[in-house]
Amino acid sequence: MKLREYATHDATGLAQLVSRREITAIELVRLAREAHDGINPTINAVVEFYDDAESVPGSDSGTFSGVPFLRKDTGATEAGRLQEFGSRLFVGNRPTVDGYFIQRARAAGLRVLGRTTTPELGIGSSESALCGVTRNPWNLGRTTGGSTAGSAAAVAAGIVPIASGGDGGGSIRVPASFCGLLGLNPSRGRISGGPEQQDPWFGLARNFVMCRTVRDMAAALDVFSGSHPGDPFIIVQPDRTYVSELSQPTGTLRIGVARTRWGAVDIEPDVMHAVDSTVRLLEEMGHTLIDIDAPYKVEDVYRIFVGLTSLSSGSLETSAQAMGRSLNAETLEPVTLKLAEYGKNLPLSHAREFHEDLRIMRLQVGEALHSFDVVVTPTMPTVALPLDGVHRTTDPTISAEDFMKADAALYSQLGIFNITGQPSVSLPLAQSADGLPIGIQIVSRFGDEATLVRVARDLEEATPWAARRPRVFAGGPE
Repeated sequence: MKLREYATHDATGLAQLVSRREITAIELVRLAREAHDGINPTINAVVEFYDDAESVPGSDSGTFSGVPFLRKDTGATEAGRLQEFGSRLFVGNRPTVDGYFIQRARAAGLRVLGRTTTPELGIGSSESALCGVTRNPWNLGRTTGGSTAGSAAAVAAGIVPIASGGDGGGSIRVPASFCGLLGLNPSRGRISGGPEQQDPWFGLARNFVMCRTVRDMAAALDVFSGSHPGDPFIIVQPDRTYVSELSQPTGTLRIGVARTRWGAVDIEPDVMHAVDSTVRLLEEMGHTLIDIDAPYKVEDVYRIFVGLTSLSSGSLETSAQAMGRSLNAETLEPVTLKLAEYGKNLPLSHAREFHEDLRIMRLQVGEALHSFDVVVTPTMPTVALPLDGVHRTTDPTISAEDFMKADAALYSQLGIFNITGQPSVSLPLAQSADGLPIGIQIVSRFGDEATLVRVARDLEEATPWAARRPRVFAGGPE
């Protein structure tokens, strides 16, 4: 198999070749390394490609038998392997247990070949002092988004067809939109974070994958779904596999459409055009579409995410002690250090107020959207932003307050569904006039990934995106 042929296959396609013995898992690992060696110096998506990649464990059978896979350097742990969270504070950190996510990946045949870049502690965009700048394969002067920066760039450029991600406020969906990928944030409780991260970010964050096709998304849901002992959220399991949903009728849906901005950032004309085009497609499919306004107040979302960031950053002192280090300019980036100070100085009552804000927001949004089967929004109000922007934690001139305000302004239509726990997916349905990807977010009711799979399938068939390639791609451009 030639490198370009490898890079154009999705994970399901490569697994089928392995199962038919048309190629071996070791050959796929070698192709992934070849792609990495040729492309990674340009985009900086992979912080470590394992020296022993050809001998990593993985089932010889299963849904993704033999498929190369990369692990985001936050989220699921891999025993004995480095997990440094994109931060100098955690350099040399090696977990001692495999996360359930990694166990399920291996059981399904995925070969974990290395770690991908992430901004420090998953905060901000695709730049960090430890990992450097991760560049967008579509335009090297643009960000891939955060925090699943490296996994998105690696999949978009064809190093691997699938890689892990995590989403606490848009961290899968943002890079999916910016890099022309499919990015699902599952329902709260669908994917276990155990045994050590059962309740990350107070239940707002979930692990899943970055991929390029709906069938890979459906297959990954089947692989990674399921609860484990100690999980705080137990969700009803589906009646049938998600792969089987690919052959099921969608039915007629009542769909809410966001054509007005839900945050403080205006929607770019190309993005609005993409929303309108998606609405026309859904109308042609027979669905009922109704325009809706933001189901919350922007200032309320800002307050919640200030609370989230502050509480999370305020706990860094404990982590520093465990690593035998101090919180200072040598271990943390400028904005992260300011966030840590901000969180440390909050009163104890802040935590109670934060959780009450979460409760009220879930109720408010639930009441506003309960009559819709699906909600459609822009994933992001803009295409991929230029590097060196306000959303990087390496800028010493940005205050903690300004950083949090910028985050809330740009990501409010994403983070709201981390709060409600609803599943939401970004689909690469459009491109801007200058060829940058544009994602459209589809949100369904809590626990209803099945409807998302069927709607995503319909839109993929109506607007195929698989043939689109970024400028930087394994095997060279078209």
